[in-house]
Amino acid sequence: MVQTRNVALPDAAFEDRLREVLRSRVEFIELIGEDLVAAGGKRTRPMIAFLAAQVLGASPARVGWKNVVDLGVCVELLHSASLLHDDLIDDSDTRRGHVTAFRRFGNVVSVMSGDFMLSRLLMLLAQMPGSAALTHAFGQTASVICEGEVLQFQVAAYQEYTLENYLNVIHGKTAALTELAAMSPALLLGAPEEVREALAAFGLEYGMAFQMQDDLLDLLGEEAVIGKPVGGDLREGKATLPLLYLLEGPHGDEVRDVLERRAAQEGDVERVRALARESGVLERTREEIRRRAGLAAQALEALPRSEARDALAALAERERARSH
Repeated sequence: MVQTRNVALPDAAFEDRLREVLRSRVEFIELIGEDLVAAGGKRTRPMIAFLAAQVLGASPARVGWKNVVDLGVCVELLHSASLLHDDLIDDSDTRRGHVTAFRRFGNVVSVMSGDFMLSRLLMLLAQMPGSAALTHAFGQTASVICEGEVLQFQVAAYQEYTLENYLNVIHGKTAALTELAAMSPALLLGAPEEVREALAAFGLEYGMAFQMQDDLLDLLGEEAVIGKPVGGDLREGKATLPLLYLLEGPHGDEVRDVLERRAAQEGDVERVRALARESGVLERTREEIRRRAGLAAQALEALPRSEARDALAALAERERARSH
């Protein structure tokens, strides 16, 4: 667990600010915004922003903390907007146990509400110190997220199952945003370039480890633990890291066939799961997750020791053993 006894994390005041920023005179937008606040979640990305800011000396007791809170809100808005769009793209029925927005309100309302969130985060960024650099960073991250999502479909369509493509996809899906969450407080607070680079490296490697762990659990986890059917990536033709490792082995042609037909035949998912267990792919993938988590923790060593820094390091360490 992340030890947070003496550090500030997103709390009820953060949720209130998020609700305030999402206020609209249009009821459907209000309802989607309220769903976002009520659904809660771990708020991992704004938590990273809060912790990174505290590594740099910010605190609720000091002038300027409101900007840190607003920065965390911006990070959460970018994340939430991307999820609204992802749910529509993936034709998802639920998100965190609730009916997805596009199922409730339709495609147009869902997409435009995501765009509304993006417009609100731009308005917040415009009022912050370092607004030009922050706006550039958020814009660049948003473009990487879009590219990662489209690349994922392109890879499945062209069956271009390479490690380079996979790493680019998960950078866009996850790591670009955790990188932004970790690095943006340095832009806000005017930290030196080497500090920004250290925090960016942490966020990047943590995000890569996080997504690799998610992908491993999608194939080899237990449905009762992860809360969704296993093998979803296989059924969507997505070659994640354990599948790429299988493609290199003696059963590569068989696994490629399953990927290309998107696990459409009965028993496809269980067959690939069995091959993964038997071939050493599980441990090989875990080793890469441990390596990435180690790189994340190592990047933090360039920063002053503090409870906030230890909490960030604990996030990376947790990926070594996460089961859901």
